[in-house]
Amino acid sequence: MSQNLRWLYANRALRSFATAFLTVVFPLYLAMSGYSAARIGLVLTLSGVVSVVLLAGVGIFADSMGRKRAIIGLSILSLLGGVAMATSAAFWVVVLSSGLGGVGKGGGAGSGGSWGPLFPAEQPLLAEAVSDENRTKVFGRISFVGVVAGAFGSLVAVVPEWLHGHGWTWVASYHLLFGFSAILSLLMIATAWPIHEERPNMMAVSEQEPPPISVKRLTGRLGLTNALNGLGFGFLGPLLTYWFYRRYGAGPAELGALYTIINLATALPYLLASGIARRLGAVKAVTVTRILSIAALLLMAFVPKFWEAGFLYLLRMVFNSFGMPARQSFAMGVSDRRYRSRVAAFSNLPSQLTSMISPVIGGNAMESVLDFPVYGAAFFMALNVIAYYLAFRNITPPEERHLRRSS
Repeated sequence: MSQNLRWLYANRALRSFATAFLTVVFPLYLAMSGYSAARIGLVLTLSGVVSVVLLAGVGIFADSMGRKRAIIGLSILSLLGGVAMATSAAFWVVVLSSGLGGVGKGGGAGSGGSWGPLFPAEQPLLAEAVSDENRTKVFGRISFVGVVAGAFGSLVAVVPEWLHGHGWTWVASYHLLFGFSAILSLLMIATAWPIHEERPNMMAVSEQEPPPISVKRLTGRLGLTNALNGLGFGFLGPLLTYWFYRRYGAGPAELGALYTIINLATALPYLLASGIARRLGAVKAVTVTRILSIAALLLMAFVPKFWEAGFLYLLRMVFNSFGMPARQSFAMGVSDRRYRSRVAAFSNLPSQLTSMISPVIGGNAMESVLDFPVYGAAFFMALNVIAYYLAFRNITPPEERHLRRSS
């Protein structure tokens, strides 16, 4: 099934390309349309409800009905969301269409699109396309593809400013980009169609080693750690671009340039991630790199200039990208392959729920303490690192068990 990789890489590239410019322009579009910080936070929170429903649906149906079908279905919904955003700025239209279109559900700059409802359908297909020994390497490669595509996508964020300088209204220029995202969703459907999938509910238990932890316990532990991470990420995401806008007066051109640089800078660490995980072990690799990323994030609140804060954010995402493939690969490696979509979806569902809380809190808090989202994100992400290490320090994925046996 290794031929699936090229289609999964292409699908991720398209998704990351679209997510990159949508994450930058969407909160700015709302601000241009007259939305306050608190109302922007409310939109992001309510659109998160839509994302939670989609994520739960993937968890319930993808293992039995097919992960490929889930990817195609979500791409169709994303297409509808892009069309709706391109035609109306009404509150409930914006909420529903942004939820369906996956705005802010790609993990932000440097994440490579590793977020949102499509994630639990994609990750099992990746894991099943390669051996255990190459799993982390493949997870790093698809993230590499995602950030490179995201770098080009971030450049698209300058289009509204360019069009505005040539006589377009701000709203019309943003609507054009939302329509473009709908076209990209059509291409995502086309790249998912050739994927070959063996139905996971038909797999025999004997085809795999007994997992080192039960599905219930794994889902619970991942759910707890991801809930804390979701609280932290909810203070960032699209709200971070609004923070840059308020704190430094940064517009779409500056933000687009920054996010392009971040995407390019984080590409190489994804390719090196498997080597770090092999030396330290997956859990230690995740723990060390996350600690460094949190330190860089916290320092952002103390620098006076946009590009200084942008450089620290770049460092945060570089450190984060060293550990992300190991974290994703570890979850798939220690789970029962028949229920990987279920594990991925329901362990990430708490993060989707908690990430809905943070934007509305952060948006309101910004009215009095502008840097509150940065402090909140650093606090909860630190709790996430502690909980993750305590939960999984004694759990070993198959490739590390094989390495220990051979040595």
